[in-house]
Amino acid sequence: MSPLLAAAPAPETPPHTGGLLLLLDGTAGLLTVAALGIVLLLVLIIKVRLQPFVALLAVSIAVGLSAGLSVTELFGTVQRSTSVSMIESGMGGILGHVAIIIGLGTMLGAILEVSGGAEALSTRLLNLFGEKRAPLAMGLTGLIFGVPVFFDVGIFVLAPIVYAAAKRSGKSILLYCMPLLAGLSMTHAFLPPHPGPVAAAGLFKVDLGWVILMGIVVGIPAVLAAWAYAAWIGKRLFVPVPQDMLEAADEAKAAVAEERAARRAAARSTTATATGAGGKSPGPGSGSGADSAPVALADAPDEDPAEQPVPLGTVFLIIGTPLLLILAATFSSIALDPSTVRSVIEFFGHPFVALTIALLMAYYLLGIRRGWSRKSLETVSTSSLKPVGNILLVVGAGGVFGAVLKGSGIADALADTFNDVGLPVIVLAWLISVVLRVAQGSATVAIVTTAGIVVPLVEGQDLSQAHLALIIMAISAGSIFASHVNDGGFWIVAKYFGISERDTLKSWTVLETVLSVAGFAMAAALSVFI
Repeated sequence: MSPLLAAAPAPETPPHTGGLLLLLDGTAGLLTVAALGIVLLLVLIIKVRLQPFVALLAVSIAVGLSAGLSVTELFGTVQRSTSVSMIESGMGGILGHVAIIIGLGTMLGAILEVSGGAEALSTRLLNLFGEKRAPLAMGLTGLIFGVPVFFDVGIFVLAPIVYAAAKRSGKSILLYCMPLLAGLSMTHAFLPPHPGPVAAAGLFKVDLGWVILMGIVVGIPAVLAAWAYAAWIGKRLFVPVPQDMLEAADEAKAAVAEERAARRAAARSTTATATGAGGKSPGPGSGSGADSAPVALADAPDEDPAEQPVPLGTVFLIIGTPLLLILAATFSSIALDPSTVRSVIEFFGHPFVALTIALLMAYYLLGIRRGWSRKSLETVSTSSLKPVGNILLVVGAGGVFGAVLKGSGIADALADTFNDVGLPVIVLAWLISVVLRVAQGSATVAIVTTAGIVVPLVEGQDLSQAHLALIIMAISAGSIFASHVNDGGFWIVAKYFGISERDTLKSWTVLETVLSVAGFAMAAALSVFI
């Protein structure tokens, strides 16, 4: 035998044997496991209505065992040993990065919401742009306020402003709610600290600064396209303001006004009583006590600091500070040589530090300075974290799924297969995300599952951080494609704005599709040059 033939490499075999690989060898078996795993995931979420966290975890275990992973590889051992549990490493690897960012971002959004920052922002923008440009004002409100708060929270907080604008103009509510929804959806899909882009950044190991930059570059043209469609459909499809929502909003405003009036009356009564008691004291000082009564009453506050409108500059300062700090840290690593200055910039620009600074600013500027007690700040912050548990578990389970795909060899088989297809990775990323989104409805599940599949496709290609960020944008764009009846957001939009299911499909579903396609087109075009 010649030396050349002897040195020829042996055909690659799967790293594990067992499960379905006993029936189907090599790449065919691994791809079969992957396909059956994704189908099982969709069936569990769509048909069985299993909670996505449980579904992802169950499918990860099933896929791992079917691909030949041992119980020790999946779960580790009871005793301490060198074996590493894929489930623990997958869950901890992603949540170690994501949990802190989502937690800080959630608390920041809650303070902005409860303090009235959203209402102040939308009111100022409506006054600034005027009646004719009210839809644009609503779109900008959604775009700006959508950075720190979740999509559904933004709807709940800003919906009364939409009702008021539509009622005042007498036009279709679609003309006002659709631009708002486009802004909220764009920030939710493309920008940190929202769970999807943050989770994808953690899986791809991309700096959040690049994700923010590409999110802005890709998201702005996408939201402009969505606003154009919103203006078109709003003029052609009339939907009246839901009467029950108007009545509820009016009742809430009346209750707040009554409470404020009662509080002011009580403050005046207390001041007058104290002044009157001082006026009855004998002696020369009695005259000064009587004279001081009008002054004391005049000095009594008509409105609590917490009830005063939030300055627009304060809202911009709190929202913009963490974004600027993170971007500065990202570009300092490129523009500056290692130095003390660069270390300081990178410290303050780390997402953990930047969001902590923004949260402390919100505590003081929107809380303590406006009369909030420490107890109130603690209550608002703690209550805001209650809905986050489900998000973190789903993201963590997505990390487990990705770890199992990689550890079992399925990811490499998928990478080889997709490379043979000939489509660019960024196109495949969007297509996979679209399929998962349309099939099961959850944008977060679509992002974390797609990222787990796509990460192995880019390993070893020496792609830049900017290019990887664009791939994340493509995945994020696919995750919002064609929101329909299996998406919770579809029903929130339909019920909260009083839109029929048929009209919601014509307006909201198409709006999300425009946003998705425009965002992907922008990301794909930029990927050619970056």
